[in-house]
Amino acid sequence: MDSIKTTAADRVETISKDQFINNYFKTQKPVVIGNLTKNWPAYKTWSLDYIKSLAGNLTVPLYDSVPTKGRQSSAEPVKKMKLKDYIELLKKEPTDLRMFFFNILNHIPELTKDFKYPDIGLKFFKKLPVLFFGGEGSKVLMHYDIDLANNMLFHFHGKKTVWLFPPEQTKYLYRVPYTIHNIEKINIEQPDFKSYPALKKAHGIKAVLHHGDALFIPSGYWHYVSYDTAGFSMSLRAFPRSPKKLGTLLYNVFIMRHFENAMRKIRGQKWLDYKENLVKKKTQEKLDNGTL
Repeated sequence: MDSIKTTAADRVETISKDQFINNYFKTQKPVVIGNLTKNWPAYKTWSLDYIKSLAGNLTVPLYDSVPTKGRQSSAEPVKKMKLKDYIELLKKEPTDLRMFFFNILNHIPELTKDFKYPDIGLKFFKKLPVLFFGGEGSKVLMHYDIDLANNMLFHFHGKKTVWLFPPEQTKYLYRVPYTIHNIEKINIEQPDFKSYPALKKAHGIKAVLHHGDALFIPSGYWHYVSYDTAGFSMSLRAFPRSPKKLGTLLYNVFIMRHFENAMRKIRGQKWLDYKENLVKKKTQEKLDNGTL
């Protein structure tokens, strides 16, 4: 079966601040660091049962990977459950239900005693440590972060695979206008090259994460996530500091996002279909005239 070309992400067990800055941050290259969390209490204690014991009675919003339609908001959960019931579901069977951007400081502040902000050269925004949960087989659709943060993703309890694509690959990925995602019908793991031929030119980076692994996701990188088993990750973010990226961040958050939401409410599915057809048409034109 045909698949998108990928190269395994660099992996190191230990790394100094200078090595990280020079080899990965300045070059904006992903890397998996194996031992960055080994001295954290979280390395030994963080599991689904541990999270359940601390916050099991919280009611949490859950999402799936079904593409949104019409006037449906992408921020609208498909259901809500007690966290303890969701965790029991994760332990029991595969599920597409996910929980994302779960703010630790707002919900489980005691977790902050279990980890340290690593001294590797990133200036982390310490008010936004967040957790992401997923069941076996759940998927996170291809996107890049709206805030363009440099992101350290620390994985716990289980295994998941992350596909990464640098910003310069955007032209091959069918980015939908006024959004931070590509055409949601695209299956990154089993791509339809007949319908989306530009994907043949894409070349990604694949990172497999196990308990305790830390993945550096550089600013603006596309990422698609597959949970091979149930598990969860914590994200620590460092916002961009260059004027250009700060300008794009502000545009994304305060203009593009609101324009997109307004157009979805006004035109519904017609707006979504228009944008999808437009990006497919423009990408095919570039392929045909040799400019892609």
